[in-house]
Amino acid sequence: LSVKRREMSQVPDCLNPTQEDIAKLVACDSHLASTNCEKEMERYVFKRRGDGVHVFNLQKTWEKLVLAARAIVAIENPADVCVIAAGTYGQRAVLKFAKYTGATAIAGRFTPGTFTNQIQKNLLNQ
Repeated sequence: LSVKRREMSQVPDCLNPTQEDIAKLVACDSHLASTNCEKEMERYVFKRRGDGVHVFNLQKTWEKLVLAARAIVAIENPADVCVIAAGTYGQRAVLKFAKYTGATAIAGRFTPGTFTNQIQKNLLNQ
């Protein structure tokens, strides 16, 4: 597995992906998309395979992961971070992330008004 090393702008070297990081992304198929590609997603697509499946540019995926990590880390109280996944595959990840970081998890259906509806008994915005 060979990855062309491209430096990210304004990021310390320690946040650049290693071969091991890229190998883990490939192992969990995070580089594979579907056969459909929206106009907004085209800039993240590296190429399209023969069977029509789009392949994401893992360098750009890594940059977005680092951006998200930096945004989350900037929040003082981890309980103020809320991670949400309604899909079957994301629920386990959300619960694990919340367990290890102290964030608030919503796995399953997200009820509109969870943060804003004062009448709702499980209001999260306190």
